[in-house]
Amino acid sequence: MRIAESVDVKASPAIVWEQITDPSRVLDFFAGVTRWECAGGPRSGLGARYRMLMRVGSAEVGGLIEIVECAAERDLAWNSITGVDQRGRWRLREGRDCTRVELRLQFGVAGGGIWSWLSEQLAGPIVRRNVKRTLEQLKRTVEHEQQRAAAARRRAARI
Repeated sequence: MRIAESVDVKASPAIVWEQITDPSRVLDFFAGVTRWECAGGPRSGLGARYRMLMRVGSAEVGGLIEIVECAAERDLAWNSITGVDQRGRWRLREGRDCTRVELRLQFGVAGGGIWSWLSEQLAGPIVRRNVKRTLEQLKRTVEHEQQRAAAARRRAARI
């Protein structure tokens, strides 16, 4: 199953990148994800590994993932090492006054056959909702942080 959604965020790619690559912030905006913890290698960037779980219905699914592509302020991609077969990618593209943020997920249930297909069909709408909510929450978080920083600068300029 493949899912891709995008949103425009009124912030520079650098600010969005800072948010999505900091493992301590992932649980603040990634909807449905119940665990995202460092599991070896560097803390972030190429080769970083994370134990990741996402709630899908009443189950928590996921496993160990590894960052396999990291182009600063543009692309961050991961593949599964263990657990549910998955691939994910964040894509950032600078616009006139915003950053287009795209989140792509591809996942499959091992085993093949009708039960695997049925599992994917049932999980698909839940994962799609999580992806959409993730982008909405990321946008809200980054834009709020921008407003807070601007207000702090204005206060500091008055003093």
